[in-house]
Order: sequence, then C-alpha cells, then structure tokens
Amino acid sequence: MTEHPSRRGRKRRQADTGPARKVNYRDLRSPFPTMNVLSQDRVEALHEAALTLLEEAGIKVLHDEARQLYAQAGARVADDMVFLGREIVEAALATAPRSITLRGGARHRDITLELGRIVFQPGAGCPHATDLERGRRPGTLRDFRELVQLTQSFDVLHMVPPLVEAQDVPMNLRHLAMTEVELTQSDKVPFLYSRGTPQVMDGFEMIRDFRGLSDDEFRAEPWCYTIINTNSPRTIDTPMAQGLIDFARHGQPSVVTPFTLMGAMAPVTVAGAITLSHAEALAAITLTQLAQPGAPVCYGTFTSNVDMKSGAPAFGTPEHFQASLVAGQLARRLGLPWRCAGGSASNIADAQAANESQFALWGCLLAGATITIHSAGWIEGGLSLSYEKLITDLEVLQMVAELCAGTPADEADIALDALRAVPPMGHFFGAQHTMERYQTQFYEPLVGDWSNFGTWTERGGLDATTRARHIWKRKLAAFQPPATDPDRTAALHDFIARRTAQGGANPES
Repeated sequence: MTEHPSRRGRKRRQADTGPARKVNYRDLRSPFPTMNVLSQDRVEALHEAALTLLEEAGIKVLHDEARQLYAQAGARVADDMVFLGREIVEAALATAPRSITLRGGARHRDITLELGRIVFQPGAGCPHATDLERGRRPGTLRDFRELVQLTQSFDVLHMVPPLVEAQDVPMNLRHLAMTEVELTQSDKVPFLYSRGTPQVMDGFEMIRDFRGLSDDEFRAEPWCYTIINTNSPRTIDTPMAQGLIDFARHGQPSVVTPFTLMGAMAPVTVAGAITLSHAEALAAITLTQLAQPGAPVCYGTFTSNVDMKSGAPAFGTPEHFQASLVAGQLARRLGLPWRCAGGSASNIADAQAANESQFALWGCLLAGATITIHSAGWIEGGLSLSYEKLITDLEVLQMVAELCAGTPADEADIALDALRAVPPMGHFFGAQHTMERYQTQFYEPLVGDWSNFGTWTERGGLDATTRARHIWKRKLAAFQPPATDPDRTAALHDFIARRTAQGGANPES
C-alpha cells in the first residue's frame, strides 16, 4: 500500500477519475550487483579462521541438551565449552536449506527467503517508543499494537518483528499478549521470542490453531520465525540454545544473528569482528541441524563499531557498511539466506538519523542481504522506535522497491513517435505519449513535498517529520485489521484466558 498526501498547486490524479498506479512491493528481487570488499582468498581466510576458532578455542554453551547434541556429533565437550570440529560444521551446512518459504495469514503474504530476494522489517526489540505527540516513553502494548498496524499498512514491510517491548504486561504473560496482536492485527509472518520452551510452545499453539492447522501441517512448513542472538564473544546461552532446538524440531526458522560491536565485545577491526560473528553463527546454525537435519535457518550478522570515546554503539558508519559487505561475501560462500541490519544512533528523527539509516541500508543492499531488519524507525541504537522515523524511512524503502521493478525499454517506452512529433525547443507536456502515461508513470512520494516554496509556506511550512506525524495518525485512524475467522479468534482469546489463569509462562534463563 502506498500513501500519497495531497499537494496543493500541483495537478494530481483524483482517485475516482483516473487509473490507479500499480505497484507490487510484496515480492522484491534485488537488481543490485553485490559489492565485494575483500578478495576471495581473504574471505576464505576469514572462514578458515572462524573454523579454527571453534576447533581450538571453542564456544561456551550454557545448555545441557545442546552440549549433548554437539558431543553426539563428535565435538569435544569440556564442562560448558564445546570444541567444534570443522567436519561437523560442514556437514551441518550441507543440510541447511538454501531457500525458505514462510507462510503468512494470507497467501499474498507468503515470503521466500533466499539469496537474491529482498525482505524488509521495521525496527525491533526497542524498550521505548517515541513520537512527536506523546514523547519518549517505555513501550506499552498499545504502542506495539499501533506499530504492528502501521507495519501491516505498508506492503514494503514484509514481516512483523517485536517492534517494541510491551512493558506494561508482565513477562509471564507478555508473549501471549504480543502474539495475539500479531495474529489479529496483521496477516504478515509473525515473530516469536525464544525465551524458553513454555513460552515458545504457547506461541506455536496459538499460531497453529489460529491458522487452522494440524500439528503435522504446522511442522511441515514455516509459519513464524525467531531471532537468535549469541552472547558475544563466543557464548550461546540457555534460552537461545533452547530456541534453536525448539524451532528446528518444529520446522520453524531461526534467524541466527550475533551482535558484535567492534572494540567492545568483538575485535576492533572489521575482519576480526566478522570472524567472531561468523564463528558464532556457524556454531548456532550447526546446532539447528544437529537437532533436526534440514531445519530452516538463516545466517545473520549485526556488526558495527562503537564510539571509542564513550563506548556507545554507532550505526550507519563506514565500518558498519564494510562489515555488512564482508558478511554478505561469507553468506554467499555458504549459500544461505541471510539477515543484515540498518539502524541509527541518533537520539531523534533528524538528519543524522536519516543519513545513518540510509547509509546502513545501502550497505545491506549492496551486500545482498535477504532480510534487512531495523530498516525503518530504529533510533538511539535500538533504545527507541520512532513513529515519525518509521514513516520517513518507508519513503526510502518504497523507492528501493521501485528500483526492484526495473525500467522497461520496449518500443512504446523508447517513444520514437513522440520524439519525432515534438519539434526542437518544444515540450512533452501535451504529447500523446505523456497524456497516456502521466497519471501513473512516476512514483508518488509518501512524505516528500514537491510543492514550491510559496505553496509550502501557505500550507504551514511543515517539515518532513511533522508531515510523517500526520501520516501515521491517519493510517491508525483508518486502520482495518485483516479479516479473521470469528471462531478461531474466540478460541485464541479463550486460550489466552486459560493460560493467564494458569499463570502464563515465565522466561527461562
């Protein structure tokens, strides 16, 4: 869906008098050549270094069954350290699927994860929400609901992540409340936290029954996903390890994403940080295949640097860009679909935030990322999700989606007849070729204002952030959730009521 705010002083197509411009932002394939920052021999050197690190230094695994799975595959286990032979990793990579089709609540919401595809997610995991009217605040269930509704409203966002934490809901019940919002307010692919088996099983049951599936049907195809963050350096904690096992055994994908900040929990160099990230990702991917060979899994990285004066994370930097490119080279070496990330360290939705997010986004695009998370709305290094920045970032994502459609150049597009008909020093405004196409030819901006200075001033001289506020408010006021089966919705609410009465499920650590 696209939003085209009216602009006075400019002739525009009226919805009831002209043809609608047809766009398809739901199935994007990358038109961009991938960019290499390292030679192939250096990529191999990083991969070999990661394997050597796993073999010789090992990885700490704080989960009993996970260590047992590694040991059964031939890894050496000493206390909570796992020393993982490269032959075990290579065998696991051989069974990991190269393409994953995730099922949404409607078939047009299905997405395919594989190299060459582009999937966008908004910002995720933020403890705070912020907007121009209500200010910065701890995230609430209302905020999460509104942000899911905004995610639903734009086709260029393909998956629902945990945009903000619903901190007004107790942890033992939060997973129930947030999953209910995802299912009833969106038909896009939902996310589940990996915070222990009881919470994960609640989520699986809610999705299975709401989608009208049997146990076998749920396990046969992916219907949701989780994100697994290793604890850098070289640690897989209990809930993350359990999540990898639970999702693999139920046929649902894990997006494995080490979060490595150069100079903090990773070496200060791009090559060193990505070597660590790659090693941790390989160990986690291997665990999914040991739990269930052929389980869907995505490679991932989120590597940037810190401000060495303060220790604060930085995003949208040259180092962030370069790290994305190196990760892309490693992902292509493995052949797996993979996740990269944008984002900004700016404290508000300002020019710094826009610059950092766009620079980070282009790093992901030129790296060939399958999933780009934090592509809209993410500020303060992930501490806040901005409603206005969500909208202004969507402008860029929709423009990228337009590039994915390509540029036709058939005889009608070459327009030789029009070129002949318009004399030297003439114009093409009234040419038949123009009149046949002007209503639908060009992308109409979501937030951008193309009016002249006088008209812009008459309309109040609103900047882009203020215009974005009006857009998200209109979207929420007009929002209609996707149609759902009343019986399944009632059963979902009955399940939540029953689990709430039983005490829900606390996270496991």
